[in-house]
Amino acid sequence: MARSPEQNRMARERSRESLLEAAIDVFAERGIDGATIADITGRAGVAQGLVNYYFGGKEQLVQAVIDRWFDMLLGIAHSGPPPAQGRTPGVDGAVARPAEEQARPPSAASLPPEVRLAAIIDTALGMTAVALPLQRVVVALQQQPTTRALFAEGERRHMAGVVAAEDAVRSIFRERGDADPALEEIMLRSVLDGIVGQRIVYGDSYPLEQARRWVHRRYGLPEPDAPLPGMTKPAPGSESEPRARASR
Repeated sequence: MARSPEQNRMARERSRESLLEAAIDVFAERGIDGATIADITGRAGVAQGLVNYYFGGKEQLVQAVIDRWFDMLLGIAHSGPPPAQGRTPGVDGAVARPAEEQARPPSAASLPPEVRLAAIIDTALGMTAVALPLQRVVVALQQQPTTRALFAEGERRHMAGVVAAEDAVRSIFRERGDADPALEEIMLRSVLDGIVGQRIVYGDSYPLEQARRWVHRRYGLPEPDAPLPGMTKPAPGSESEPRARASR
């Protein structure tokens, strides 16, 4: 029995997502330069020609990975919740929605700034628990001279959303009465990026839950009631005990 046009569309979307998910994993493991199309399609279990069919080539596939990261990042800035399960938005068989479709629900703007700030912190660090391969790829893209231009190009494509996300976070600091909301936004991003980078280097030995609670205290936010997904609540007095190690 022939498949309907809708079934064909869904099959194409699943195939494309499988390739994108495989690319994230292989790029994270082998680096952009070390990964081959054969590696990626072999991981996805599809024909090599589908990379050109869906993306146009390896460089365009890298750009699609960058676009996935910006979709995730802009959703965080608008206090979008992390996925309930899986690793990254759209990687578990559903196509990622554009960032503009991941806007806050209408009622979120009326929440106190402390609630919105806590949501941004928790969503960003919650994503670190479930989207580490994607974040590892993007950090490498940002830092390596051979790929930094690809990341900059992706940033330009998403510039309107980036500016809107920055402004959303700056408005929180403005409502809190901070003297320099722009600098506060940049420093919050620096703190969260630093935690992500440490988690990439040290993996599970890095005390992500304790770091999250430190950030809450740094901004005068209430102690979280529950740990991040996949984390456990640190025992009282345990904050000084963890030792992050790369040799694990």
